[in-house]
Amino acid sequence: MSSGHWYHEVFEDKSAFGLRVTRTLHAERSDFQRIEIFETPFLGRVLALDGILQTSEVDEHVYHEMIVHPALCAAPSNARVLIIGGGDGGTAREVLRHPGVERCVMVEIDARVVEACKAHLPALGGSAWDDPRLELRFEDGVRYVKEADVEPFDVIILDGSDPVGPSEGLFNRAFYEGAKRLLKPDGLFACQSESPTVYEDVFFAIQRTTREVFGASRPYFGSVLLYGAGLWTWTVAGAADPSEPEPARVRAIEAGCRYYNADIHRAAFAQPSFVRRRLEG
Repeated sequence: MSSGHWYHEVFEDKSAFGLRVTRTLHAERSDFQRIEIFETPFLGRVLALDGILQTSEVDEHVYHEMIVHPALCAAPSNARVLIIGGGDGGTAREVLRHPGVERCVMVEIDARVVEACKAHLPALGGSAWDDPRLELRFEDGVRYVKEADVEPFDVIILDGSDPVGPSEGLFNRAFYEGAKRLLKPDGLFACQSESPTVYEDVFFAIQRTTREVFGASRPYFGSVLLYGAGLWTWTVAGAADPSEPEPARVRAIEAGCRYYNADIHRAAFAQPSFVRRRLEG
C-alpha cells in the first residue's frame, strides 16, 4: 500500500518494509494485477505488483544472478532454458549472458509488466529483449508446462512473485509436475523459495514438494535488501548436483556479474542449522 510519500509492504501483519517515494512513474491495473513503478532515493526505481515489492535498480542483480547462474552453471547442459514469469527481464538477461544457451523461452502471463519495465526499468532486460535466442510468449505458465508440445529443456526457471494473485498457481505440486514433464531427465529446475523466517511454512512446503516431485532439491541462501526479510532463498531441484559449478561456464559470465562467482555459488548452498535439522527431520 502507498501512504503519502512512503510505500509499505506488510508481511503477514507482523512486520513491514517501507521506502520513501519521490516520484511515481507508472501505475495501472492490468487484466491480472496492479502494476506500479516508482523512484526512491534508497533503491532507485522499484517495481511492485499488487502491493508486493518485486525488484529495484540497486539490488536486482543479486536476485537475478542467483536465480539463474547456480542452475545454468551446474546443469549438465544449458542449451535450452525455459523461464516462467520474469516479466521485468532480469532473469532473461542473466540467462542470455551464457554463450552456451541456444534457446530461451520466456512465458509471462502479463504483457503489461513487460511493457512497463521496458519503458521505466530498461536496464533490467537490457539487450535480452532483442536477442534472437529469446522467444517471448504471453500466456499462462501453468497451462504451458501442462500442455506445451515442445522439446524438453535443460533448465527451467520459475521467476514468480509471492504465491498470491497470478503467481498462486506456480507454487503447487501440479505446476512442479508440469515443469518436470518439460525437463530433461538430467535437467535442473530453479525457483525463488521465499524466506525461511518470514515465510517459514511456504519455504518448507516448497522444499518438501520439489523434493517429492523432482527426486532431490536443495535450497540456497542470500540476502535481497528489497524483500525486507534478511535471509532469502532460492531452490534448485533435479538429479544433477547443483553445488559445484562448471568452471568454464563461470569464467564465461563472471566478468559481467556484480554478485555471483564460484565462491558465492558454493557458499550459498551451506544451510543454517535450523533449516538443516528440519529438512533432515
